[in-house]
Amino acid sequence: MRHRKAGLKLGRTSSHRDAMFRNMVTSLFKHDRIKTTDVKAKELRRWADKMITLAKRGDLHARRQALAVIREKDVVHKLFAEATERFSGRQGGYTRVVKMGFRPGDAAQIALIELVDPPVASSDVTSTSPEA
Repeated sequence: MRHRKAGLKLGRTSSHRDAMFRNMVTSLFKHDRIKTTDVKAKELRRWADKMITLAKRGDLHARRQALAVIREKDVVHKLFAEATERFSGRQGGYTRVVKMGFRPGDAAQIALIELVDPPVASSDVTSTSPEA
C-alpha cells in the first residue's frame, strides 16, 4: 500500500529522484523558467512552492532548510532576497506550468514551468541623468 507516500516515482530510485528535483529546483530559481516533461514539471511545482514558502518566512531556520535542498548559496540568497517583495501578495500558486507540445524523440509531453510574478527591479540602481 502507498499510504502517506506523496510524490511520483518516475521510474527512478529515491536518491536519483531527490537529486534530480534538487537540481531542477535550483535551475528554476536561477533562470526563472525551465523546460521539462509535463509530469516532472507538476512534481517540481511541489518542491518550488515549498522553497518559496520558506523564503517568505525568512528566518535563519528556514534558510537552513532551503540550503538542505538547494545546494547553491547564491541561489538561496537570491531567493530569500526577492521572495518577500515578489510573492507577498500570494498565498500559494507561485509557479505556472504551460504545456508546449511533444518531444520529437519519444513523444513525451513537454512543459514550461516558470515563476508567476516577474522579478522585482532592484531599486539600488541610480539614474544616469545628471543633476546640475
